[in-house]
Amino acid sequence: MLETQNGLRKPTIYESFFYFTLSLLINAIGNGLTVATNMGSSMWTASAANIAYDFNFSISWVLIIYGGSQIFINILLTRKIDLPRIAGNIIFISFFGPFVGIFKQLFLDLGFASLSLPAKIFFDIIGICFVAIAISIYQRLNLILHPGDEMTNILRFQYFKGNANLAQWTNFSIPVIVIICLSLIFKQIVAVNVGTAVALFFQGALINYADQLIFPKLKHRL
Repeated sequence: MLETQNGLRKPTIYESFFYFTLSLLINAIGNGLTVATNMGSSMWTASAANIAYDFNFSISWVLIIYGGSQIFINILLTRKIDLPRIAGNIIFISFFGPFVGIFKQLFLDLGFASLSLPAKIFFDIIGICFVAIAISIYQRLNLILHPGDEMTNILRFQYFKGNANLAQWTNFSIPVIVIICLSLIFKQIVAVNVGTAVALFFQGALINYADQLIFPKLKHRL
């Protein structure tokens, strides 16, 4: 087994597959919950929803374009073109959406959209927590990342000395600006609710806690 520079054992191939598959499952469940309850999700998703609504675009295409934009920003931040990493980003973008759709439909079929308001808020926040846990796992694994989460990873360790909160807020500043500009132009706003605020202010802290509490022996691999 290979050892890292600080003496910590790297995950085996089977362990890496387990962690990555589990993180994708948790992320899909979390996103499915936030969409099904319709009580708000992360800033990038909310921003994409507003662009799609204001310009009558497909949100799927907006998210794909966002992913491409995030890949370009990551190239600027790292000042290098890492083709294997970029290929991983594209694979993640291409296959993650369908899994979210499956769980969204599952939760809708289970009647989550008809729950009381307090219950929907509760499950939406649970969804946000699940997303933070998933991001924590696959950022530490650092094999294949969503380009938006990789942006947070780059900011956290190359610019902000490991501060997940500052990295997450900086990442979210882009979609926040988009949402503010669109709301001023079109006088309307969609897909922003309790869950969006929770993600904006607390997702970085949730990722930090997940780093310490969920599979704590899995350390960041840069």
